[in-house]
Amino acid sequence: MALDILAMAPLYQAPAINRIGPKTDPSNRPADPLKPLVPSRTKLTTIEAKRIMSILDEAIYKVELVTLLSYVASNREDVEGMLGEDIMRAVREHEDLCQVLLENIRCLKEKERQLQEQEEAEEEGWLRDRLLSIELQKSSLLPLMQQIKDSTKNILRLLLSNPQAARLLQMQMQSRSAEAQNFIDSLIELRGFLFEKLVTSPMEARDKAQFIQDINRQNSNNQQIIDTLENELAERMKNRNAEEELEDLEAVHREEKITLEELRWRHKVLVEEFVQIREEREINSKKRMEAEQEMVRMVRAATLIQAFWKGYLVRSLLRSKKKRGKGKAKGKEKGKQKGKEKGKGKK
Repeated sequence: MALDILAMAPLYQAPAINRIGPKTDPSNRPADPLKPLVPSRTKLTTIEAKRIMSILDEAIYKVELVTLLSYVASNREDVEGMLGEDIMRAVREHEDLCQVLLENIRCLKEKERQLQEQEEAEEEGWLRDRLLSIELQKSSLLPLMQQIKDSTKNILRLLLSNPQAARLLQMQMQSRSAEAQNFIDSLIELRGFLFEKLVTSPMEARDKAQFIQDINRQNSNNQQIIDTLENELAERMKNRNAEEELEDLEAVHREEKITLEELRWRHKVLVEEFVQIREEREINSKKRMEAEQEMVRMVRAATLIQAFWKGYLVRSLLRSKKKRGKGKAKGKEKGKQKGKEKGKGKK
């Protein structure tokens, strides 16, 4: 559609292109080191350049009007008295065509989705018929799209023939969508580039190219210097960091040295306490061993005494038994002698 709009012949009296300059007047600019990039001319001098700019300006103007048609369609009551009956009737017809196109596109997408879902389950012949139906429906959209293009051209023709209505419509630019405004801004930026290109002479173009090469070369040299300085700075920062680090290590060393002295003093105290404790343990151990040895000697002496006493008792018992045995033997002998004497007396 944009190509068709750009291809349309001029339908309104555009302002004089030779009076259209860049957005700012170079004569009012301060001294600029980039002066070689600024063209010396501020006006178009050739017929071809004027025609090119005229076509681009007309295209931008028409795009500004076309991008406000959605606002007109959604606010008919507000703009009907402003635009007139003919324009509003053309906008209604254009909206109807757009709605039909959108509906056909929606149905076409739905059929394609269903076809993708049923592609594996259905037969090949059925799929071929469905694909043919979709292609026919796609081809039927072309005449409808052509009607929409013609309708757009017709609305533009009516607006351009009614400058007051076009100006009133342009005043509603805040109602334009963000995407449409970005597109228009891009076209305006393109116009600035094209204008600068058309007012630049071949010699200025060569000087500009040479200037850009010199700038790139200088930028490369500057970048090398910057890289070298950055490397030097990094190395110095590294050395400096090694020195903040060395100071930190020295501070840590001092603290650790103090801590070491404290630990040595504590170790000395602990060693003295350990020696004292060990000596006390040795003394106690020696006393305990002596006591144990004395106990062993006493136990051994008691055992000997008990053994001796038991032996004495046994010997004493044995002697007493022997004495009793001898007494009985003597009594028996005396009894025998008495009996013999009695026997002899009887005789």
